[in-house]
Amino acid sequence: MPTGSEPMTARSPLRARFWLSVWGLAWATFGTVIFALVGRPGWAVACGVLWLVVAVSMAVVLRRMHQGSRWQPGRDVPPYLPPEGRRR
Repeated sequence: MPTGSEPMTARSPLRARFWLSVWGLAWATFGTVIFALVGRPGWAVACGVLWLVVAVSMAVVLRRMHQGSRWQPGRDVPPYLPPEGRRR
């Protein structure tokens, strides 16, 4: 049940997402190379696109990890207001 303090107490599994990205980059690189050597250019391109998506995801994760756990959005982001009328 939501308590209204979720943004202050929420934790994101960034380390798990980082290591899954590393795993995805390794497999996408492996797939791109193998499919290119075997002569399957369509699959090689698909693995290359997957590699690009995983690399962008990893960049976002690293940026958020670098910001730290105490990062707060700027003044242009409205404050979170808990839903009215809910009681524990």
